[in-house]
Amino acid sequence: MLFSGVIGDTMGGVVSDWVFKLTGDLAVGRRNVIVGSLLGSLVCLSPIFFVQDIGVLALCLGAAFFCLELTIGPIWSVPMDIAPKHSGTASGIMNTGSAIAAIASPWLFGIIIDATGDWNLPFAGSIALPLVGAILAFWMRPEQAIEEEPPAASSSAARAA
Repeated sequence: MLFSGVIGDTMGGVVSDWVFKLTGDLAVGRRNVIVGSLLGSLVCLSPIFFVQDIGVLALCLGAAFFCLELTIGPIWSVPMDIAPKHSGTASGIMNTGSAIAAIASPWLFGIIIDATGDWNLPFAGSIALPLVGAILAFWMRPEQAIEEEPPAASSSAARAA
């Protein structure tokens, strides 16, 4: 399963660059790969509630991991697209959000299991989160780089005030 994630990591960047070169649209090259990979992960995770065969489940989880890892290349490109002069800071902010989610999700899922006794709810949440991510991806604007105000304009505005 880990190998499927490694392949997905690499393929995400390759596919994102290919779509960008094909369309010339940075938003399509980044967003569509991210949305497609998240929805693919959702589809691959869905059988875990209905399938009993461990081999099929392992294949579904491996495919879901592959699809989810397809997001890595394009999602790490977005901070560089949006804030090219501050891509380290932008990437750090994005990584902080990921770290908070990684810390909070086991804690939150444990609380849910303790409160309800239902182990299916965390899995349902894990299946729903890619859908939420796919929807939110449409608000990303990698084609709109943040431009800094020229120093002369900011200092003249400060003097006028």
